[in-house]
Amino acid sequence: MQRIYEAVAYGPAPLERCLWNVVPALPGFPALEGDAQAEVAVIGGGFTGLSAALHLAEAGVGVTLLEAQRIGWGASGRNGGFCCLGGGKIGNRALERMYGAEGRQAFHDAQRAAVALVADLLDRHGIEVDRHSEGETILAHTPRHMAALRRERPEIARDTGTRPVLHERGDLPGLGLSGPFHGGMTVPVGFALNPRKYVQGLARAAQGAGAVLHDKTPVTAITRGAAFTLTTPSGRLTAKRLVLATNGYSSEDVPDWLRARYLPLQSNILATRPLTRAEREAQGWTSRQMAYDTRHLLHYFRLLPDNRFLFGMRGGVFATPGATARILRKLHADFRAMFPAWQAVDCPHVWSGLVCLSRNRTPFVGAIPEMPGAFAGLAYHGNGVAMGSYAGRLLADLVQDRRPDAPCPAAFAAPPKRFPLGRHRRALLCGVNMALALADL
Repeated sequence: MQRIYEAVAYGPAPLERCLWNVVPALPGFPALEGDAQAEVAVIGGGFTGLSAALHLAEAGVGVTLLEAQRIGWGASGRNGGFCCLGGGKIGNRALERMYGAEGRQAFHDAQRAAVALVADLLDRHGIEVDRHSEGETILAHTPRHMAALRRERPEIARDTGTRPVLHERGDLPGLGLSGPFHGGMTVPVGFALNPRKYVQGLARAAQGAGAVLHDKTPVTAITRGAAFTLTTPSGRLTAKRLVLATNGYSSEDVPDWLRARYLPLQSNILATRPLTRAEREAQGWTSRQMAYDTRHLLHYFRLLPDNRFLFGMRGGVFATPGATARILRKLHADFRAMFPAWQAVDCPHVWSGLVCLSRNRTPFVGAIPEMPGAFAGLAYHGNGVAMGSYAGRLLADLVQDRRPDAPCPAAFAAPPKRFPLGRHRRALLCGVNMALALADL
């Protein structure tokens, strides 16, 4: 497999101090050995692949899933646990210009449906995920951005079909959301969860429905004849249809169609030791609400049920030792600047993973044009808990030639355009990140 990040990004090091490692590991699924057949093959054992496998199996379709590492090893098992609106970086004007008012609204309806799907899966399959938070709170890091939230509230209300609640700066201490913020807004859609527990629960549900799951089975080649043949180190899987669900951990050549159509970006997270009540009150952050700030290079954070504080940020473009050290220094510095009462609090957990961007600035969920019978779901722009799960549900319909009975916006079906610079396209993010950092001032 040809991948564009340094090898360490795809190895164990970024996960060694992950907080979610405390969740007991699944027993593991056997690697594929020898030749096997399935109606549908799924590549990728994260939210998208598992959701697709679960929904296909529930429909009576014979489905086999292949995961290169172990189920939930990628971003699905190491993210911040925000099940919320999002999935794209495209604005309403662009959506309406390209897809009309109905297409714009369908895009937003899909986001709400994605959150609802996760809630339904948790309830239907009895998956315990330490759920908390009533919607998500956006916190303005400048007065200018607070003014923007006031202006945007009616549009957000229209798009989401909800009543977002504005919080003035003086309201925040009473809400347990103290910090260097100039107000905020809560959108009452979404909740927080333990992503490792969720992805493992999806795996159990998929297997229970009849899906065949394989760990430690990287797909090294895909060939197309009368059916797809997926070659792995110790076997081959033949299937009539194919679902590609590798997202930020994709490669340039499996299949070749993916080349330059996705752009991974590191997201970095730390978690403190459990905070005492006195420490929480000293900082004035006592809420369990999941939150993020209005920066383009945003920070996202929440107080966990065990009173650890999780704090994350985007921005890592390289995974060299020097680049990793720099981004971790900034992660800790930003955390301590925003929450100064916790300057001396130990942060024993720090980890990173790859989110996935597309040049279209929207997720892709649909048929691969150059590969009849193959479908893909990727590019959730850092919001894959809900949208990745939802993409898998849509793909399960599309692979059966069914029209989804849930919102499936035209924006999802547009194949992602290729980024310039090919394998060197990460260089584009260097200039973009610098510009965004200046815009955040």
